[in-house]
Amino acid sequence: MARFLLRKLLFVFVSLFVLATATFFLMKAIPGDPFMSEKAPPPEIRANLLKYYGLDKPLHTQYLNYIKQVATFDLGVSMRWQGRTVNGIISGSFGNSLKLGLCAIVVAVTVGVALGTVAALRHRKLMDNIAMLVAVLGVSVPSFVMATLLQFVFAGKLRLFDVAGLNDPMDYVLPSLALAFAPIAFIARLTRSTMLEVMSSDFIKTAKSKGLSGAVITIRHALRNAILPVVTYLGPLTTGVITGSLVIERIFGIPGLGKHFVESVANRDYTLIMGLTLFYGLILMVARFLTDVAYVFVDPRIKLNGGKEKA
Repeated sequence: MARFLLRKLLFVFVSLFVLATATFFLMKAIPGDPFMSEKAPPPEIRANLLKYYGLDKPLHTQYLNYIKQVATFDLGVSMRWQGRTVNGIISGSFGNSLKLGLCAIVVAVTVGVALGTVAALRHRKLMDNIAMLVAVLGVSVPSFVMATLLQFVFAGKLRLFDVAGLNDPMDYVLPSLALAFAPIAFIARLTRSTMLEVMSSDFIKTAKSKGLSGAVITIRHALRNAILPVVTYLGPLTTGVITGSLVIERIFGIPGLGKHFVESVANRDYTLIMGLTLFYGLILMVARFLTDVAYVFVDPRIKLNGGKEKA
């Protein structure tokens, strides 16, 4: 188990190094600099700014300095927000994005697994058709369109929620639903197909022949096996929800990382763009790491021997 965890952690660090390197050189490949705009400062001031942020140095020197900063968990100083570090911006804004993402993940997994289970147990019946209709809509309708529709109906017409802002815990409902709608559809379809396969397995037939109740068979035997693909999907789901919140946060006026990321791209704030990209990459790596670990505990058939997974 220890070798397995160390191997996964090593993969996380290597992936982050590759991501930091790729992001740095991609940013440098873009023509111009953060201080070239319609309101660009005079040449003397611009030269001083380039020197202050180290942008006047050779490319390899800038890269080595950046890697050293990242290795010490220092993501630099924002080039547009005076006196603010990237670390400070992330720590001050990530809380709202994290709360929104966790709410969306809980809604997506709970509703998606429930819909998929009901659809499988009521195969080719009304509930199955309704669940698959929701799944088709979730896959077809983009999250920003769903966000606008939810705003129009529940905030604009029915006035059950505020249109934007985070003044109350209830303000998380609409953006969470908008973020969770597509994952709900995917999880529902995934759970339904896996449940149908599991319900036709021999061990389910054996459990039925022993006289076990339908609830026990469904929860303790069928669902535990059918939920394994959902556990695997939690890693990409976590990343997709948090990165997908960039647009949702703008629509609902949520002061999270999405606001800063969009503004950093518009302002060509190199350090903030690279810092946020690396931070989102870290979330992806950690989510995948936790998913791999959780998969081992959920599926008792998986054994670890010498750091390798064996079924």
